[in-house]
Amino acid sequence: MVSVVGAANAQGQQALIPSPPTVSASSYILMDARSGRVIIEENSDEHLPPASLTKMMTAYIVERELDEQRIAMSDQVPISVNAWKTGGSRMFVQEGTEVSVEKLLKGVIIQSGNDASVALAEFIAGSEDAFADIMNQQARQLGMENSRFQNATGLPESDHYSSARDLALLAQAIIEDYPDNYPLYAEKYFTYNDIRQPNRNSLLWRDPSVDGLKTGHTEAAGYCLVASADRKGMRLIAVVMGTSSEQARAQEVQKLLNYGFRYYETHKVLSAGQSLEENRVWGGQADQVSLGVSDDAVVTIPRDSKEQLEYMMDIDTVIEAPVQAGDELGEVRVTLDGEVIVREPVVALQSVPEGGLFKRLWDAIKLFFIQLFS
Repeated sequence: MVSVVGAANAQGQQALIPSPPTVSASSYILMDARSGRVIIEENSDEHLPPASLTKMMTAYIVERELDEQRIAMSDQVPISVNAWKTGGSRMFVQEGTEVSVEKLLKGVIIQSGNDASVALAEFIAGSEDAFADIMNQQARQLGMENSRFQNATGLPESDHYSSARDLALLAQAIIEDYPDNYPLYAEKYFTYNDIRQPNRNSLLWRDPSVDGLKTGHTEAAGYCLVASADRKGMRLIAVVMGTSSEQARAQEVQKLLNYGFRYYETHKVLSAGQSLEENRVWGGQADQVSLGVSDDAVVTIPRDSKEQLEYMMDIDTVIEAPVQAGDELGEVRVTLDGEVIVREPVVALQSVPEGGLFKRLWDAIKLFFIQLFS
């Protein structure tokens, strides 16, 4: 059975969207953090050295360990010679000392400390090599199909790579999975060992809507940036890899964000648990069951095109008791200009047990004649 559960006025004017901006980067992507819709992309699955963007995965694993209470922010981490000697950007921890997980995590996120990254990797997995195994397992779980990590820092190493799309997925997971820790990515300065260092994400100073995430640079990688911004409840994630300078990476990300916020908008089109329709149940203690979806459905669409969304449901022709809450009984589709942009299972929102013997018999007779003459 097909039913229209809601159709917007299709007479509205077509939204006018200009061509995306020209972005000077080897690879880039702009994604809506809530819906996962990719608005713009170029070479987004290309394997590229991620430099210190790698530390997003290091931080994510630390946050997962914190969330699962295997470690605590107050835990003291011993600083090994290996961590202390790690080159590149540093937090300036000292060999033989102990530093809290909280300070080291800030050192990773704000100061991009390679020494802090190695210290945390050794604390969690025993060695940086073992930690890299965890990073790769975690990447697979997050659907990062074009990433392979060899270390916790992003220092150049053969067969260490990621992609713009994968890094956008990782940023999305950081924001959604561990929101209590996400404010760390917006902190502009961190002082350790009497050394005050700024966050290298210059957009934190230039755009008040930007609140994360991470910069990266090596000679092989060029200048890279993953940034997220929230404007009026719409959150976008932009990734650029292989730009020519610190200024260029900020400028190119700003182009992407401004384009996305100017010409697109995010809407929740289906709410979890909301009744979309009441349907007949045969042979049950109740004659009706409410149908809806289990999860919110969010879409990213061109501005001013919401009125053109159409909603269609395909429901099982005959629903017979017993019905359990959560049973899939059909499908709902949301379309824009004929393109399906959301497809979700329709489920029973409550259980309907079998009725008594007489009720089941009577409903079976009625259903027989209805089907006979339909």
